[in-house]
Amino acid sequence: MIDLHNHLLPGIDDGAADIEASLALARLAVAEGITHLVCTPHIHPGRYDNTPATIDAAKQRFITALAEANIDLQVATAAEVRFGMELMIGVGQRQVPFLGEWEGRQVMLLEFPHGEVPFGAERLTQWLIDRDILPMIAHPERNKGIMRSPSRLKAFLDQGCLTQLTAASVAGHFGERAQEVALEMLAQGCVTILASDAHNTEHRPPLLHGGVEAAAEVVGEAKARALVTEVPWKIAQVHFQ
Repeated sequence: MIDLHNHLLPGIDDGAADIEASLALARLAVAEGITHLVCTPHIHPGRYDNTPATIDAAKQRFITALAEANIDLQVATAAEVRFGMELMIGVGQRQVPFLGEWEGRQVMLLEFPHGEVPFGAERLTQWLIDRDILPMIAHPERNKGIMRSPSRLKAFLDQGCLTQLTAASVAGHFGERAQEVALEMLAQGCVTILASDAHNTEHRPPLLHGGVEAAAEVVGEAKARALVTEVPWKIAQVHFQ
């Protein structure tokens, strides 16, 4: 399986605090059947001021440690980019790493504030699309604005934005409402991938199987499996060639 949203890189956001934590998460991922990771640390100006340079340095530490520990995991990097006008500057300065490609466009993992969908957010997503950057909305089922009104997502879907559900949400581990929204999105066919959004071994581990099994109840086993295999590979394969 291929996990395109996780926080396994050591010491650069609210995920793995150090290399030992990164390796513990990596061992869980391998045991889960995950073979490829695109690590996506936060870029959140004023809170996590990551750049391609800081992310690459953490990646190199992680890859070296994986090799020394004989953990067989293929690793690439992108970022989970916080919604805000600053990302326009980041794009202009080529300081935003991309998740991969989708039908000729670069894919950005875009995170809305947890409590809402910002007013007029469609203007920024369209600005990105106009520059051949396709937003992938991170965990929309956990956004409180979308939980209150799932139709709020329609404008972004109409633009062609991609979506990433957290596997644990589909399995019910983020509460009943997040699961309801996730299952409805699956039923409507508007989910691009599932990912772990792993942060730690105790509460946010790198697990996908539970989400895939719950998704299979809605879309069937083959389509559910594709959400963690063929589709994420289509996006991320440029990192592993």
